Amino acid sequence: MNIPADVTPPGERFNFAHHLLQANAGRAGRTAFVDDHGALSYGDLDQRVRAVAAGLRAAGVKREERVLLLMQDNAHWPVAFLGAIYAGVVPVAVNTLLTADDYAYMLEHSRAQAALVSGALLPTLTAAMVKSDHEVQRVIVSHPVAPLHPSEIDFEAFVAAQAPLKKPAATHGDDPAFWLYSSGSTGRPKGTVHSHANPYWTAELYGKGVLQLREDDVCFSAAKLFFAYGLGNALTFPLSVGATTILMAERPTPDAVFRRWRGEVGGVRPTVFYGAPTGYAGMLASPALPARGDVALRMASSAGEALPGEIGERFKAHFGVDIVDGIGSTEMLHIFISNRPGDVRYGTSGWPVPGYTIELRGEDGGPPPDGEPGDLYIQGPSAAMMYWGNREKTRDTFQGGWTKSGDKYVRNADGTYTYSGRSDDMLKVSGIWVSPFEVEATLVQHPAVLEAAVIGVEDAEGLTKTKAFVVLKPGAEANEADLKAFVKERLAPYKYPRQIAFVAELPKTATGKIQRFKLRDQERAAGA
Repeated sequence: MNIPADVTPPGERFNFAHHLLQANAGRAGRTAFVDDHGALSYGDLDQRVRAVAAGLRAAGVKREERVLLLMQDNAHWPVAFLGAIYAGVVPVAVNTLLTADDYAYMLEHSRAQAALVSGALLPTLTAAMVKSDHEVQRVIVSHPVAPLHPSEIDFEAFVAAQAPLKKPAATHGDDPAFWLYSSGSTGRPKGTVHSHANPYWTAELYGKGVLQLREDDVCFSAAKLFFAYGLGNALTFPLSVGATTILMAERPTPDAVFRRWRGEVGGVRPTVFYGAPTGYAGMLASPALPARGDVALRMASSAGEALPGEIGERFKAHFGVDIVDGIGSTEMLHIFISNRPGDVRYGTSGWPVPGYTIELRGEDGGPPPDGEPGDLYIQGPSAAMMYWGNREKTRDTFQGGWTKSGDKYVRNADGTYTYSGRSDDMLKVSGIWVSPFEVEATLVQHPAVLEAAVIGVEDAEGLTKTKAFVVLKPGAEANEADLKAFVKERLAPYKYPRQIAFVAELPKTATGKIQRFKLRDQERAAGA
């Protein structure tokens, strides 16, 4: 692998939680996290992480056994996550927006021995445990909202009852450290297993190497901690440099984000913000958008889906700050192609992150010429170990040293890469490949359009035609003919959408990724 010479690999014996605590041993009085309940210093973080580790061991959870982590974003989350890793236990961080059926599946799939859960989510977890055939041995509740059952224990009492564990589990860099479930944009979520070394590499190569995060930064991520993107943004990266992180339990609505930007929660204003394209679009359309002088942002980041250039340019014009767009995945843990602070090519995902090798493969397996789409493969040190209990999908995705992303990309003459869509979203119209994202990115340039999604539908002759689903901005008006003409003026004529449907909202994952397969299913059902 092409690891930069100035990045030192982790040692053979490596515990990621211990690594972060040691890196901040001299910052005991500095604030690590600010949440809706107060602030947590680096010194207190150290003590509490090691107390959770001791508590899990005392509860009989053994090394490499799993614990479910179903918690809203507050300081208990990183304490629980790192405490499990410190003990050699494997936290399984799960989406807080799922159903009892989803959690029942995850409990059985992971065989979690304990669960750490927010009080507001406890009823859903309880329903999941009733549905599941797997028995959870211990339930630890963060910020209870109702009296607890005798079998449940308050998180604060759990921490207070333990003397901090003195030594971390003697783990290897290649040992399992944690799981993340894939977002399921193309099917059922998969348990993605990451090692102790993986988050070290993303912090060194991207957090430090590309974003150039600093100790004096205040980081705030709209993406939650249970996502790979949010985990790096709000835990791995800031803790690797001794920065401060703002955590927010509520949904990242524009108003909720703006309150944090203005320093109305915790008294600190973020200098680095991490969001997703749909979030940026919603904020720019909000009448409550703060003035440039009301915020302290020095940098913004985007991932989840490719950022339309028009959104980045509008954000830069308003705040004087670029949005640094990139692409990552749960399988690679974080971003592996990215623009650079101070060097942004809007409309592209940027250049390969140092330490990662990118390869595009055409239909014949060979490299496509510049300007032609190919399947994206990545080689890098943060690739996941496997999908738990799914050998077939593991073999399909992790191919030797390469990870198949499932995305199609185009390499540009300047070495940047432009997103063309998910491999199963690409359309062939009149024998020519059409990228749904390219059409969507053009539609959102129209002043009336907030969001758009494009799919292929078959006409009466069985030929594929493009159909756009469009969400208009509040109070805005547009008709089908106007939008078709708008696209025709900016793209090759064959790319314009033959049909346009105006809708109130688009189906998305919790990360903000548009679920085009749901639109395809909807169209098939309507035509049946």
